[in-house]
Amino acid sequence: MTASRADSLTARRKAATELDIARAAAGLFARQGVEATTAEQIAAEAGVAVRTFYRYFRAKQDAVRPLLASGAAGWSALLDATAPGTPLPDAFADAARAALVGERLGGPEALAHLRGLLRAAREDSTLRAVWYQVIHESEDRLRDRILAWGAADDLEARLTAAAAIHALRIAVEAWADREEPVPGEPDVPADLAVRCLAEFADGIRGLDGTAVVGGTL
Repeated sequence: MTASRADSLTARRKAATELDIARAAAGLFARQGVEATTAEQIAAEAGVAVRTFYRYFRAKQDAVRPLLASGAAGWSALLDATAPGTPLPDAFADAARAALVGERLGGPEALAHLRGLLRAAREDSTLRAVWYQVIHESEDRLRDRILAWGAADDLEARLTAAAAIHALRIAVEAWADREEPVPGEPDVPADLAVRCLAEFADGIRGLDGTAVVGGTL
């Protein structure tokens, strides 16, 4: 095996282990809260040694970062697959509809963990900081993507990225706060995300339909 292939395999194994730990942490946080959960419990739930946990994460709250980041990456990947010439609001909404559904997010158990995780973040400032850091990183990546498309200047790209990412954040948090599903709607964040994106679009030039994926204004 070449050095590059070995490095790639090691990186994939590391990412898989991190995600296993993240899912275990999210499940425990959702079931028993952050304060009652220990790193030792997370490691046991993930089937790894405690020293392995601390090799990857400094604190128990940090362990959920890969899970939150993978959700953001899923939306970004769908956005990257958008056909050139698609208006930005349509591209954002279509990606949200596809990304924020049960199957894409990992099924009913994963949705329950996500809901519990976001609720726990309201009470735990360190966990909330992890969530907001993922949001900030997603905003920066989207700004760069919009600039690369040539759809806006730097200020417009910043405003558009901020509006889109925080619309998604608000939608997911509002969904997590719901005690009961809305009658006639699937209990997933997708519909709320599309609604929030539409609300944020008003008055922001990059989101008013004049900017397109892979094109200029």
